[in-house]
Amino acid sequence: MPLRNVIGIDHAVVMARDLDAAAANWKRLGFTISPRGTHSAHMGTGNYTIMLDPDYIELLGVLTDTGHNAPARAFLAHREGIERLAFTAVDSAAGAEEIRARGFEPIGPTDFERPVTMPDGSLSAAKFTTFQWPVAEAPGGLRIFACQHKTRETVWIPELMKHANGAQRLKQVLIASPEPATDAAHLVRLIDGSTRAEPDGAIAVPSGSDRADFVFLTKEQLARRYPEVSFAGLPERGSAGMVIATSDLAAAEKAVGSAGVRSAGAVCVAPAAANGTLLVFLGA
Repeated sequence: MPLRNVIGIDHAVVMARDLDAAAANWKRLGFTISPRGTHSAHMGTGNYTIMLDPDYIELLGVLTDTGHNAPARAFLAHREGIERLAFTAVDSAAGAEEIRARGFEPIGPTDFERPVTMPDGSLSAAKFTTFQWPVAEAPGGLRIFACQHKTRETVWIPELMKHANGAQRLKQVLIASPEPATDAAHLVRLIDGSTRAEPDGAIAVPSGSDRADFVFLTKEQLARRYPEVSFAGLPERGSAGMVIATSDLAAAEKAVGSAGVRSAGAVCVAPAAANGTLLVFLGA
């Protein structure tokens, strides 16, 4: 039976070694960037968000070493890029019990918050409750967790949801794997999901509801999908990038400028130009 308290991809977490430089870089690619946030002390991290609908992208950096962010630091020791993926949790406490009943000991639930400066200059807070699947359970090298938003109005701020590149929502999260079927099956076990074969042999795992799909594929399959793109620096196994729906492909091409290349009917930004993350803009 599918999980009742996990309803699809909520956001992708892109780890950056220099958080402020990463925010400036993604701004140059046509994204509207939120003011910088600082998480609760036990997390030791700061972030910028790129708000879409119904999901978003989080640029995350380590500000202070803590036990909580040890896996993120281990990831950054090797590369930047998508280190983990969040699902939307309807109820984190209930969701944690659901995965425990399936044999996976959850980490959490954990409450945390970060201050938010609202468009009128007032100070508010974004509050969350999260739980994680065990760190060792990382299909394709991608950690997963679930996030319950307690203050959606301080996260999905309309002024932050308009982007020069026309970005609207996530369509796919791409994960490189030497054995796509094996890693896809691993994710299916974690979320009680299902698989779907793509025409090129890649394996898709719908995340739930109307949210983005996970797509597991080899680096060779990825290169065949986007032959004009350089994948230098991407691992054989690990997060590769995101396919993003845009309202205006020409606007996306203009916004990304010299960092972009046309490939397979999409506008692409190579991982080296986006903090280890392939960006693929497709017309909505």
